[in-house]
Amino acid sequence: MKASGVQFFDSLDDDHRSFIARQPVFFVATAAAGARINLSPKGIDSFRTLGDRQVGYLDLGGSGNETHAHLAADGRITIMFCAFDNPALILRLYGRGTAVLPQDPTFATLAEAFPRLPGTRQIFVIDLDSVQTSCGWGVPHMTLEAERTTLVKYHAQQDPAARLAKAAERSTSIDGLPIRPQTVMPDW
Repeated sequence: MKASGVQFFDSLDDDHRSFIARQPVFFVATAAAGARINLSPKGIDSFRTLGDRQVGYLDLGGSGNETHAHLAADGRITIMFCAFDNPALILRLYGRGTAVLPQDPTFATLAEAFPRLPGTRQIFVIDLDSVQTSCGWGVPHMTLEAERTTLVKYHAQQDPAARLAKAAERSTSIDGLPIRPQTVMPDW
Protein backbone atom coordinates (compact mmCIF):
# COMPACT_ATOMS: atom_id res chain seq x y z
CA MET A 1 0.00 0.00 0.00
CA LYS A 2 1.51 3.30 -1.07
CA ALA A 3 0.39 6.56 0.51
CA SER A 4 2.32 9.59 -0.69
CA GLY A 5 -0.73 11.80 -0.17
CA VAL A 6 -4.06 11.60 1.59
CA GLN A 7 -6.49 9.01 0.23
CA PHE A 8 -9.97 8.15 1.48
CA PHE A 9 -11.75 4.82 1.13
CA ASP A 10 -15.32 3.76 1.89
CA SER A 11 -14.22 0.46 3.42
CA LEU A 12 -11.22 -1.65 4.37
CA ASP A 13 -9.43 -3.56 1.64
CA ASP A 14 -6.96 -6.44 1.88
CA ASP A 15 -3.95 -4.07 2.01
CA HIS A 16 -5.51 -2.16 4.92
CA ARG A 17 -6.28 -5.37 6.83
CA SER A 18 -2.74 -6.65 6.26
CA PHE A 19 -1.23 -3.37 7.47
CA ILE A 20 -3.43 -3.36 10.59
CA ALA A 21 -2.47 -6.95 11.43
CA ARG A 22 1.24 -6.04 11.43
CA GLN A 23 0.98 -3.07 13.82
CA PRO A 24 1.82 -3.68 17.50
CA VAL A 25 0.16 -0.47 18.70
CA PHE A 26 -2.82 1.70 17.78
CA PHE A 27 -4.27 4.93 19.11
CA VAL A 28 -7.90 5.64 20.02
CA ALA A 29 -9.37 9.16 20.07
CA THR A 30 -12.84 10.15 21.27
CA ALA A 31 -14.58 13.33 22.39
CA ALA A 32 -17.92 14.47 23.76
CA ALA A 33 -19.42 17.92 24.23
CA GLY A 34 -18.09 19.62 27.34
CA ALA A 35 -15.52 16.90 28.01
CA ARG A 36 -11.81 16.54 27.43
CA ILE A 37 -10.59 14.90 24.26
CA ASN A 38 -9.41 11.40 25.09
CA LEU A 39 -6.44 9.86 23.28
CA SER A 40 -5.22 6.43 24.37
CA PRO A 41 -2.47 4.11 23.10
CA LYS A 42 -3.41 0.44 22.90
CA GLY A 43 -1.34 -2.69 22.47
CA ILE A 44 -1.59 -6.38 23.23
CA ASP A 45 -3.30 -8.59 20.64
CA SER A 46 -6.62 -6.79 20.99
CA PHE A 47 -7.68 -5.37 17.60
CA ARG A 48 -9.73 -7.19 14.95
CA THR A 49 -11.25 -6.36 11.59
CA LEU A 50 -14.80 -7.71 11.78
CA GLY A 51 -15.82 -6.87 8.21
CA ASP A 52 -15.13 -4.42 5.40
CA ARG A 53 -16.83 -1.63 7.34
CA GLN A 54 -16.53 -2.82 10.94
CA VAL A 55 -13.67 -3.25 13.41
CA GLY A 56 -13.39 -3.82 17.13
CA TYR A 57 -11.00 -4.06 19.99
CA LEU A 58 -10.96 -5.86 23.30
CA ASP A 59 -10.66 -3.39 26.17
CA LEU A 60 -9.00 -4.33 29.45
CA GLY A 61 -9.71 -2.47 32.67
CA GLY A 62 -7.32 0.40 33.29
CA SER A 63 -7.12 3.78 34.93
CA GLY A 64 -10.33 5.12 33.42
CA ASN A 65 -13.13 4.40 30.98
CA GLU A 66 -13.29 7.61 28.96
CA THR A 67 -13.80 5.88 25.61
CA HIS A 68 -16.94 4.20 26.93
CA ALA A 69 -18.32 7.50 28.30
CA HIS A 70 -17.58 9.40 25.09
CA LEU A 71 -19.10 6.76 22.85
CA ALA A 72 -22.26 6.66 24.98
CA ALA A 73 -22.53 10.46 24.80
CA ASP A 74 -21.41 11.12 21.23
CA GLY A 75 -20.47 7.93 19.38
CA ARG A 76 -17.60 9.35 17.31
CA ILE A 77 -14.25 7.57 17.37
CA THR A 78 -11.02 7.63 15.40
CA ILE A 79 -8.49 4.79 15.41
CA MET A 80 -4.98 5.49 14.13
CA PHE A 81 -2.26 3.04 13.15
CA CYS A 82 1.19 4.21 12.05
CA ALA A 83 4.11 2.28 10.68
CA PHE A 84 7.34 2.54 12.63
CA ASP A 85 9.14 0.63 9.86
CA ASN A 86 9.01 0.83 6.08
CA PRO A 87 7.07 1.73 4.12
CA ALA A 88 5.97 4.82 6.03
CA LEU A 89 2.19 4.94 6.38
CA ILE A 90 -0.57 6.26 8.64
CA LEU A 91 -4.00 4.63 8.54
CA ARG A 92 -6.99 6.26 10.24
CA LEU A 93 -10.37 4.67 10.77
CA TYR A 94 -13.26 7.10 11.32
CA GLY A 95 -16.54 5.81 12.65
CA ARG A 96 -19.11 5.44 15.35
CA GLY A 97 -18.58 3.04 18.21
CA THR A 98 -20.45 1.23 20.92
CA ALA A 99 -19.36 -0.67 24.01
CA VAL A 100 -20.40 -4.31 24.31
CA LEU A 101 -20.02 -5.50 27.92
CA PRO A 102 -19.85 -9.10 29.19
CA GLN A 103 -23.45 -8.85 30.46
CA ASP A 104 -24.75 -7.91 26.98
CA PRO A 105 -26.44 -10.64 24.91
CA THR A 106 -24.07 -10.21 21.93
CA PHE A 107 -20.85 -10.33 23.97
CA ALA A 108 -20.22 -14.10 23.88
CA THR A 109 -20.53 -14.36 20.10
CA LEU A 110 -18.45 -11.23 19.51
CA ALA A 111 -15.77 -12.36 21.99
CA GLU A 112 -15.03 -15.43 19.84
CA ALA A 113 -12.97 -13.16 17.55
CA PHE A 114 -10.67 -12.03 20.38
CA PRO A 115 -8.13 -13.60 22.74
CA ARG A 116 -9.40 -14.52 26.20
CA LEU A 117 -7.50 -12.09 28.40
CA PRO A 118 -7.79 -11.50 32.13
CA GLY A 119 -9.21 -8.07 32.84
CA THR A 120 -11.50 -7.94 29.83
CA ARG A 121 -13.95 -5.14 30.52
CA GLN A 122 -15.71 -4.69 27.18
CA ILE A 123 -15.35 -4.87 23.43
CA PHE A 124 -15.65 -1.68 21.44
CA VAL A 125 -17.31 -2.21 18.06
CA ILE A 126 -16.78 0.52 15.47
CA ASP A 127 -18.88 0.91 12.33
CA LEU A 128 -16.67 2.72 9.84
CA ASP A 129 -17.65 5.92 8.03
CA SER A 130 -14.34 6.16 6.18
CA VAL A 131 -10.77 4.94 6.00
CA GLN A 132 -7.88 7.34 5.36
CA THR A 133 -4.25 6.75 4.49
CA SER A 134 -1.47 9.31 4.48
CA CYS A 135 2.31 9.29 4.10
CA GLY A 136 3.62 8.96 7.66
CA TRP A 137 6.97 10.40 6.61
CA GLY A 138 7.31 12.26 9.93
CA VAL A 139 6.90 9.11 12.06
CA PRO A 140 10.25 7.84 13.39
CA HIS A 141 11.67 4.37 12.78
CA MET A 142 11.32 2.29 15.93
CA THR A 143 11.63 -1.37 16.76
CA LEU A 144 9.34 -3.32 19.05
CA GLU A 145 11.37 -4.83 21.86
CA ALA A 146 8.53 -6.75 23.51
CA GLU A 147 4.90 -6.51 24.56
CA ARG A 148 4.35 -5.41 28.15
CA THR A 149 2.73 -8.16 30.19
CA THR A 150 2.08 -6.07 33.31
CA LEU A 151 -1.63 -5.32 32.71
CA VAL A 152 -2.56 -8.93 31.92
CA LYS A 153 -0.57 -10.20 34.94
CA TYR A 154 -2.23 -7.60 37.18
CA HIS A 155 -5.71 -8.67 36.13
CA ALA A 156 -4.87 -12.38 36.39
CA GLN A 157 -4.14 -11.85 40.10
CA GLN A 158 -7.32 -9.91 40.86
CA ASP A 159 -10.26 -11.34 42.73
CA PRO A 160 -13.23 -11.21 40.28
CA ALA A 161 -15.72 -10.10 42.96
CA ALA A 162 -13.42 -7.28 44.09
CA ARG A 163 -12.92 -6.20 40.48
CA LEU A 164 -16.67 -6.02 39.83
CA ALA A 165 -17.20 -4.12 43.11
CA LYS A 166 -14.58 -1.57 42.05
CA ALA A 167 -16.17 -1.28 38.60
CA ALA A 168 -19.57 -0.62 40.20
CA GLU A 169 -18.09 2.40 41.99
CA ARG A 170 -16.89 3.90 38.71
CA SER A 171 -20.12 5.06 37.11
CA THR A 172 -18.83 8.33 35.63
CA SER A 173 -15.90 9.51 33.56
CA ILE A 174 -13.35 12.06 34.77
CA ASP A 175 -15.65 14.75 33.33
CA GLY A 176 -18.77 13.32 34.98
CA LEU A 177 -20.24 11.56 31.93
CA PRO A 178 -22.12 8.35 32.73
CA ILE A 179 -20.50 4.94 32.26
CA ARG A 180 -22.38 1.66 32.19
CA PRO A 181 -20.32 -0.52 34.56
CA GLN A 182 -19.40 -4.12 33.94
CA THR A 183 -21.56 -6.35 36.14
CA VAL A 184 -20.34 -9.85 35.21
CA MET A 185 -17.02 -11.39 34.28
CA PRO A 186 -16.59 -12.86 30.79
CA ASP A 187 -17.63 -16.50 30.66
CA TRP A 188 -14.25 -18.08 29.90
